[in-house]
Amino acid sequence: MSQKKKKLALSILMLNMFITMGGVGIVIPVLPSYLDIFGVGGEVYGSLIAVFALAQFLFSPIAGNLSDRFGRKIFIIGGLIIYGISQIIFGLATDVWILYLGRFLSGFGAAFIMTTIMAYVADITTIEERGKGMGLIGAAISLGFMIGPALGGFLANVNLHFPFYLAGVVALVAALLSYIVLPNVQPQINDAVKNAPRENILNQLVRSVKTPYFVILIIVFTFSFGISNFQSTLSMFLTYKFDYSPTDIAIVITVGGFAGVILQMFIIDKLFKRFGEMKVILVNLVAAAITMVFMVFVGGFFIILAVATLFQIATVFIRPAVNTLISKFAGNEQGFAAGMNNAYMSLGNMIGPALAGVLLEWHLSIPFILGAVILLGCFVLALVWTLKKSPGLLKPSA
Repeated sequence: MSQKKKKLALSILMLNMFITMGGVGIVIPVLPSYLDIFGVGGEVYGSLIAVFALAQFLFSPIAGNLSDRFGRKIFIIGGLIIYGISQIIFGLATDVWILYLGRFLSGFGAAFIMTTIMAYVADITTIEERGKGMGLIGAAISLGFMIGPALGGFLANVNLHFPFYLAGVVALVAALLSYIVLPNVQPQINDAVKNAPRENILNQLVRSVKTPYFVILIIVFTFSFGISNFQSTLSMFLTYKFDYSPTDIAIVITVGGFAGVILQMFIIDKLFKRFGEMKVILVNLVAAAITMVFMVFVGGFFIILAVATLFQIATVFIRPAVNTLISKFAGNEQGFAAGMNNAYMSLGNMIGPALAGVLLEWHLSIPFILGAVILLGCFVLALVWTLKKSPGLLKPSA
């Protein structure tokens, strides 16, 4: 593929990922008020988040497997269509079960979009370019999740249903644009992989344990757990402890997200080349753990803003680093690897908020302390594994 087509493809992939994550983020400020229409509250709120993550967990490995066999483009387009329709269904819902259906379909569509996009990036980049490509996709993820909540809150002033309609229409337009513009690339896989028998999710999880990047998948689960733990707890923590308004909380989340996006776009590739992906992961696991502990003890708006920003920067550095390492280890199974990556991330996104909510009822500080302990445990695991199995990962990328 020529450099011109490669840049075009990356631009479309970034746009699709931005739209997907923007659609995820747009729900956050609207959902509590939207659920009031149906006379339900916190329990349904939490389970709707879990249903989305459950669908991602179930279908991400399937998406990776299918895209390895039949190509990437068709599944990106199909995922966008399902995702767009699901958002419209959610906005048109007249009963709670329709809300669950809409969220499950959203997770289904997102699984095919996110998994296949990561595999597509691996297909069109060399090993040397992989870090930069994954960094750009990571920036699109962060930017979408940053802008989505702010946009959702603004659009809700028009109508509580309107944000979902808009998210759905934009996703459908993105599907059409991808059909017209996105180049169709064939996965670089051998016949043994292509003709291998299909596996269910449990068999794929068992197989993932035997892959050379299994410990990196554990890192994916851990940092997903940590960041979803932090995000789901932060707003309640700041409200209960400091009486922050929704605007105050939005500023804390948005500033950190914006800083992370800028650094991902312009610095992450240089860090990978100078220090290597594993060093970036190790340093930022520790940084994220320290900032989680600091959040328990600090006070004052600007200090809290600084600590939350440092946490978000650390986590957005980890994401493209693990994506790049998994892709490098995956060889001819980019779809399978991307599917497992997304599946382990979804597991963290399911368990983190659920456990954080329970612990928050016990004590406001416990979710942050537990998150820090888990991140430090992950640091030890990653360091020991790297020193014993892959010491070369501590060297700068080629």
